[in-house]
Amino acid sequence: MLATLVAVVNVSGRVIFANAALEDAVGTSRRTIEGSDFPDAFTEPVVLRNALEGAGSNEFAALRYDAWLQRLNHEPLPVHVVVAQTETPGEIIIELLPLEAQSRQDREERLIDQAQANKELIRNLAHEIKNPLGGIRGAAQLLQMEIESRELTEYTQVIIHEADRLQTLVDRLLAPHRRPHVVGDVNIHEVCERVRSLILAEFPRGLRVVRDYDTSIPEFRGDREQLIQAVLNIAHNAATALAERIAAGDAQITFRSRIARQVTFGKQRYRLALELHVIDNGPGVPDSIKDRIFYPLVSGREGGSGLGLTLAQTFVQQHHGLIECDSAPGRTDFKLLIPLP
Repeated sequence: MLATLVAVVNVSGRVIFANAALEDAVGTSRRTIEGSDFPDAFTEPVVLRNALEGAGSNEFAALRYDAWLQRLNHEPLPVHVVVAQTETPGEIIIELLPLEAQSRQDREERLIDQAQANKELIRNLAHEIKNPLGGIRGAAQLLQMEIESRELTEYTQVIIHEADRLQTLVDRLLAPHRRPHVVGDVNIHEVCERVRSLILAEFPRGLRVVRDYDTSIPEFRGDREQLIQAVLNIAHNAATALAERIAAGDAQITFRSRIARQVTFGKQRYRLALELHVIDNGPGVPDSIKDRIFYPLVSGREGGSGLGLTLAQTFVQQHHGLIECDSAPGRTDFKLLIPLP
């Protein structure tokens, strides 16, 4: 059941065992692979032959390198090769990790680490701001009671108003960490329908919201309100970015739900996962912020708070999931991945 491509070979390179993932990758039956000369499956067989020779003579316990695996009727597949000794004398195990999957896993790990760092930063920063903010507001109120000049009172009111605005921002930053996680049965399509109705109420003309649902997706345990807020934040960002297309009357947002099988994210492997896409036909995420869109206070539009995607990522991570973004002019795809039982 491993997604990793695995072969067990003898010192000369003859295949003793090949798993189903390797069979699928090369497009050849296991019966054909087993007994074949495995180095010949690569564009540069000599590299693997040298590695097997080194493993056989105990020069190393494990060796890693990048190579190209040849496939039937397909372009060669770039893979990361791990050659390691086994406990059985004369047998060597070879693991092949497709480089695309490896880079995806690295990207997901960075997203998770980034979200965790964001969470700690937000909580610490919000608490540090909150205490002096209360003092500033209180001092401004006391000062306002003491002065009689109307012009000077306007200044104290500005201080109080700005302190209240900052307090609201701090409360929004702390909101996901304050509110208890209310767990119940969640139907993801009910979540999408709720968000769809809210978006169409705000943008009644020029925007089409398309449903592309896999109705076989089961209910799962989660916080319905948090997931509504997460999807709404993403969809609202999309609708705002579609301003020109809405004016032209051809703006579109698509909600697409699918089941993903044998998914790995966050260094964890899941048999099943919910895959929810929120796709729009807008201008795409600006290149200048593409790598930072989940950072707090980073926004691609005038007047944006830069909290929507940060909070969405936090809410989805509280469901042990992850949000990814793939964006180009004309198509932006936010993908929510949530493990299913």
